[in-house]
Amino acid sequence: MAKLKSIVFVAGVMLLILAAAVGYLSIKYLAAILPADSYEDKGVYTFSPYQVLPVQVQNTGASGRDRRMNPTKTAYMVYYRDTSGSGYQWSQQALTRERGQEIVDAGAAVERRVLSVPADRSYITVEPGQTAESYTAGLRQKYITALVLAGAYVILYAAAWCVVVWLKKRKGIME
Repeated sequence: MAKLKSIVFVAGVMLLILAAAVGYLSIKYLAAILPADSYEDKGVYTFSPYQVLPVQVQNTGASGRDRRMNPTKTAYMVYYRDTSGSGYQWSQQALTRERGQEIVDAGAAVERRVLSVPADRSYITVEPGQTAESYTAGLRQKYITALVLAGAYVILYAAAWCVVVWLKKRKGIME
């Protein structure tokens, strides 16, 4: 029974730390979201794949010693460029080099909406049905949901500890 209590305690503390980290990152990312009016809609462009290249990405699938020994892994990116010649590019990760090459060989065109950020002289591409407003609203909703879930866990954790302390005091009074 004591071993089970210690496992529950450790798991609860680990989840509390995770909830605090998720809450912190959610607030950080919410503050970094640009307002919708800072994006300039450049319209929908047609992109075609032209090459597959290996890139190094952080190895998030490993843990412990395996992650320390192999901090990065090779992923394959399919690069697209717009067919109108305006210079916009977009990339998407492929599962394998072969799958990426199949996409390039098929040459299937993809439509993407280009939203530029004049202040940064940069741009992003989103699904053609999205607008700057829907894009920022989606980001905001994602981060607020994560923040609410993290906050709910912290509150439940604190409430559980209040109940435990109350029960111990009550038990002490009864004896």
